[in-house]
Amino acid sequence: MSALAPILQGFFTDRLIRQRQASDHTITAYRNTFRLLLRFAWQQTGRQPAQLTLDDLDAPLIGAFLQHLETGRGNSVTTRNARLAAIHSLFRYAALQAPDHAALIQRVLAIPTKRTDRTIVCYLTGEQMHALLAAPDQSTWHGRRDHTLLALAGQTGLRVSELTGTKIRDIHLGRGPHVRCHGKGRKDRITPLTSHTVTTLRAWLTERRGAPDAPLFPSRRGTPLSTDAVERLVAKHATTAATTCTSLQIKRVTPHTLRHSAAMALLHAGVDISVIALWLGHESSETSMIYLHADMTLKERALARIAPPSTTPGRYTAPDTILAFLDSL
Repeated sequence: MSALAPILQGFFTDRLIRQRQASDHTITAYRNTFRLLLRFAWQQTGRQPAQLTLDDLDAPLIGAFLQHLETGRGNSVTTRNARLAAIHSLFRYAALQAPDHAALIQRVLAIPTKRTDRTIVCYLTGEQMHALLAAPDQSTWHGRRDHTLLALAGQTGLRVSELTGTKIRDIHLGRGPHVRCHGKGRKDRITPLTSHTVTTLRAWLTERRGAPDAPLFPSRRGTPLSTDAVERLVAKHATTAATTCTSLQIKRVTPHTLRHSAAMALLHAGVDISVIALWLGHESSETSMIYLHADMTLKERALARIAPPSTTPGRYTAPDTILAFLDSL
């Protein structure tokens, strides 16, 4: 039997860190997957993680673990598939390290991903975005920081990891103002800034006063905000904004909602979908097609073009019942 511990250690140190030079985000996601898996295997087999072997992580146990993620932890199918991808990656590495377990490894690799429903993306309209930006109390340091963060996220569509990783030196407010970020897939990109965002950032940087390598959006201790902290502050201000903009009450606003909102604003402005893909740092323009599916304005324009000659283009509006009654007299 092959011990699991040296294979798992080699997977992280040799495969992920040395060979693939995986990002910190990837390593963290994989680490969390195997922490959950090893704890589950401990409960199922009674063996502590350091005593587990590859034989303990067979296909039935992996299948039970995936089921536990959905039913026991309430994870989505997308999260379940992400955990399975990490497990598949480990077992592909194990195939080279423990060829005597080829049959077991192939059975685990044969576990399929689940199909997921493609939902319509949630985004904020101009009115909703304005209400969200007005929510932070700008008489406080935290409120001014949060307002600047929301303004930058809503205009540029940066991912939450890109927002938390942005440093002061990444902001250029001179000629051709822009923000530089090191995004997903180790890709650098530059996103231009509007005059409103430039004004907001200039005021914040004047107050921020930090070294070039300092985080643009720090905590009170000066450390970069965590992803969870950004999610909490976005949710908090969305709740506040919903008191004045009631349409926000039916939306779950997250940092990724702001990313979607930036993309939809570009689409409504007539920007080509391929440019939006470059703006957001998508690997392919096909990823940006989700915004076309969510855009009712474009669909209504298409409907107006194919309306029968005898009808008036536009959305149907039901007649008022009282007026209909009077017309019938």
